[in-house]
Amino acid sequence: MLQRWILIFAGALWLAACVGGSTVLLRYASTAGERGEALPHWPRDSRITLFPGEDTLVIAIHPHCPCTRASIVELNDMILSLKGRVGAYVLVMKPHEFPVGWENTDLVSSARRIPDTRVVIDLDGSEAARFGARTSGQVVLYDEGGRLLFNGGITEGRGHIGDNAGLQRIVSLVKTGRADKNDSLVFGCPLNAKACPYQQNQPTDAGQTGSKGDLNDRQSSL
Repeated sequence: MLQRWILIFAGALWLAACVGGSTVLLRYASTAGERGEALPHWPRDSRITLFPGEDTLVIAIHPHCPCTRASIVELNDMILSLKGRVGAYVLVMKPHEFPVGWENTDLVSSARRIPDTRVVIDLDGSEAARFGARTSGQVVLYDEGGRLLFNGGITEGRGHIGDNAGLQRIVSLVKTGRADKNDSLVFGCPLNAKACPYQQNQPTDAGQTGSKGDLNDRQSSL
């Protein structure tokens, strides 16, 4: 009888741990990062320049942020769908004290393969700071005259792939000059983190808009 009650108690503890773990993962996936304030006009002291004759998108990333893989996948799809209408910069955060090559991750390699996109190694995040970026995956969009059109993220949650409000708004702004809002939430690691604090806590397939397999398939196509 005692052994039976021990087994029942152990089963109850296991079930509680599973429920608690699922709750933590869901909360993690839907917790947005800090969205910094972007300047209303293209920063005059920026080292990068507007793409001539089209809108210019800038995304700042932490090269070791697993959450940002989905942002790079969405960026690739968006650039392809808006070909000839928007050019992009990917600012890759790199602390100056870290060795050469620290920033060369598969995430950055994928970014380099996106059409009409230039990858810029951003020492200490100085360029990202000019655009107000605080979180990996934060996107700003400027028109060809340097006027801010959008500031936000392009995923629905951490590591989520699939249609989302930020993506829809950028596409609408580029195509029509209008959108229901000009911002969205940003999901990713803090840009100034020396190591991504969420790397060990990233949810796996559970709770993602698209499966991990979908994400890997779309990323491998870059």
